[in-house]
Formats: sequence, C-alpha cells, structure tokens
Amino acid sequence: MEATGTDEVEKIKSKFMSAWHNMKYSWVLKTKTYFSRNSPVFLLGKCYHFKTDESGELPTDGSNFDKINTEISGNVEEFRKDFISRIWLTYREEFPQIKGSALTTDCGWGCTLRTGQMLLAQGLMLHFLGRAWVWPDALDIDNSDSESWTAHTVKKLTASFEASLTAEREPKILSNHHQGTLKRNCDANEMRNEVYHRKIISWFGDSPLAAFGLHQLIEYGKKSGKIAGDWYGPAVVAHILRKAVEEAREPELQGVTVYVAQDCTVYSSDVIDRQCSFMDSGNADAKAVIILVPVRLGGERTNMDYLEFVKGILSLEYCVGIIGGKPKQSYYFAGFQDDSLIYMDPHYCQSFVDVSIKDFPLESFHCPSPKKMSFKKMDPSCTIGFYCRTVQEFEKASEEISKMLKSSSKEKYPLFTFVKGHSREYDFASSPLHEENDLFSEDEKKRLKRFSTEEFVLL
Repeated sequence: MEATGTDEVEKIKSKFMSAWHNMKYSWVLKTKTYFSRNSPVFLLGKCYHFKTDESGELPTDGSNFDKINTEISGNVEEFRKDFISRIWLTYREEFPQIKGSALTTDCGWGCTLRTGQMLLAQGLMLHFLGRAWVWPDALDIDNSDSESWTAHTVKKLTASFEASLTAEREPKILSNHHQGTLKRNCDANEMRNEVYHRKIISWFGDSPLAAFGLHQLIEYGKKSGKIAGDWYGPAVVAHILRKAVEEAREPELQGVTVYVAQDCTVYSSDVIDRQCSFMDSGNADAKAVIILVPVRLGGERTNMDYLEFVKGILSLEYCVGIIGGKPKQSYYFAGFQDDSLIYMDPHYCQSFVDVSIKDFPLESFHCPSPKKMSFKKMDPSCTIGFYCRTVQEFEKASEEISKMLKSSSKEKYPLFTFVKGHSREYDFASSPLHEENDLFSEDEKKRLKRFSTEEFVLL
C-alpha cells in the first residue's frame, strides 16, 4: 500500500514537471529565429545562401516567404525542408513505466539521452537514406502564427494519441500525409525511403522493446552506475549509445557499429577492427562506423579559439552533429551561421506516441523551426559524432579531420587526435567487441564514473 502511494506521488510530480517544462520552453518554440541574408548557413555539411539585394535578417518560419524573390525563396525552403527532415526527439510523458522506477516521463532529466538519440538517428539516416534525403511532407508541418505552435501541437498529439488507442486515425490530422503518399505510391524508391524513415523513428520509440528507446538506454546506463532520473553527461551517453548499437538484434542494424574515442584519441586500427568484424561471420562488406569523440572545449567556459574547428566539423557531410548544450541544458547542435550554432531542443515535453502502430503520426518527431545560440554560451563538455560507411571513408575522414585539427589548434595539443595502431599498443585497455557477462569492462566503468563526476549537471 505504501509503495502504491509512493508511485502516485511520483506520477503527480511527473505531471507537474511536464507542465512546468512546457510552460518554461513553449515560448522558445513560438519565438521566430532570424538568419542573416548576408552569411551562409551550414547544416550538417550542407551550405545554404539566403543572400538578397536587401540587407537585414530573415525568419525561417515561412512568414515572410511572399516578400522574397523566387530564387532565394527556393533556397530558404530547401533549408527548412532539410532541417525539418532531421529526427527530433524530445521529452515524452505517459510512456510505459521505466523498469525499477515509477517514472513514466523523462521530463527534467533525460535531455542528454534525447540529444544522444538525435545524433545516433542522424547517423542511421545517413546509413539508410543518405544525406540528400529529405522528408517529402516536411513543409506540411504547421507553424501557425494565429495559434501558438505549442498549443496547436498539443492538440494534434492528443488527438493522435487518442486515435492510436483505438487503432483509428484522425482524418484531419493525417489527410495531407495520406494524400501525398497515394500520389507517390508509384515511386518504389520513395516508398523504400519512407519505410526506413518510419523504421528509424520506431527504433527510438519510448517502449521497452525499442532498440534505442529511452528504456533500453537506461538499462545500459545502469552498468555505469546511472539510474532513471539521474542526469547524464555527453561522454556517458556516448558509451551508452555504443552498447545499445552493439546489443541491437535487428538484422538491418548488424551493418553498423559505434566507436568511442579513448581519452580524446581515436585509434585507427581499433576502428577498422570494428568495421571488419562483420567479415568474420562470412559477410563480404565491412560495417559502417559512427565515431563518437567526447571532448572539452575549454575549462570553466568554452574557449573561443575552438570556434573555427567546431564550424569546420559541422561543415562536413559525414558529421552527424554534436551532443552538447549550455550549462544545465543539453542541445543537439547540427549547424551554424557566423558565430551562432543551430540546434534542436529536446526540452519540450510531448505526449507518448505508440510507434508500433502502422502509420503512426510522424509530426511530433520533426522540429518545425531551428533555434540559434551564440557559440560562447556553449558548455565546454560535448561529444562530436562522425559517420563513415567504409574503411576507405574512415581513412579519408581521419586525414581530413587531422588537418583541420592541426590548422585550428593554437594550443600545443589538438582537441583530439587520430593515432595509427591499436590502443593496447599504447598501454591502454582495449574495449572488447563482445562481452558476455558484463556490458562494460572495469576500465570502462572507471572512465564513465570519472566522466560522470566531471561533466555538467543537465536539467
């Protein structure tokens, strides 16, 4: 009886927390983000120009499209479509209870897990869909000026959730999507892409069975001393993502692996070993690899000397973003303009969507408007991500990034390094590819605990 009472208290606390975060962050979602017409905008390796004869700033919510000439309007819409096509993963509420707790929401503590999910989702999108892919229905997402985006979305999500309980669909909400799908049925390639689009999102669903869902990530986090409700730093999340990909059983995911740099060092032979481990099981092709590099961009504050390097990294098409943020808030950084970073914010709490239902609503997994933040406000702790499809791509990327590190470093030592050989050759314990009895080695546990104490607290 006492346990039941405690559970009820936890549920009430969760509801208050969700309401507080929605009140706190909803105004941010409503606020227009302005971009300069005179500077290029970079988004995960793609460059967009909004330049016109007029000076000033340009909102990217579509409100001033009629005032822009055709050529520039097209480029703005291309940027919006590209940005909206990225997968947005935010706080959720009313999902199945997390094992070992009474929590049915990650509101207030799960933001770094969400930004980690977004980075991994971008890696999987590159793997299955390619960087050129955009969601055909991206510009159909409403960003109404007459009604706050928050209120509008809450209504849509509530209707979608209620419909999902009865396995019915609200015609008004999904009519545009279904009409578009019927028109595109003849295109086999688009159909295949849409299948993978939905499949990737489903792997991040908020249910115990989802390969990269919050429930699974928390289970792997327990091995590093974390439990549901704790705060997670970017480095800890990097190791959790690696374990999640290693343990995934979906056939499509067997061709992807994750490598986490050790003490700001990427050991090339260790990476290639991970990529070629697929060949041992009789497969001719090597695995694609997502490389995660936990770093610090300064001491107490971010060192502005690293700005050009961060911009250079986000200019690469094989970059999958940065898990970072500012003190007490984690963001997923995906681009920049001038000295401002472009990001997606996970802090808005949305309703649970059952991704196991056929044709589940996609709108809440795509962010309608980008946000910007000055680089100098960025917390120095972050994790940088890259995707390489082949060994040759990895070798090319390591050479390109090494040159970038060397040219951007004003300090004696670069931010991180690529080293030939295995980590064991440098007297470091090599992370085993497969561990039967324990998901984390003793060396990894020590490293994760160190990261846990050094990194900033995320709310």
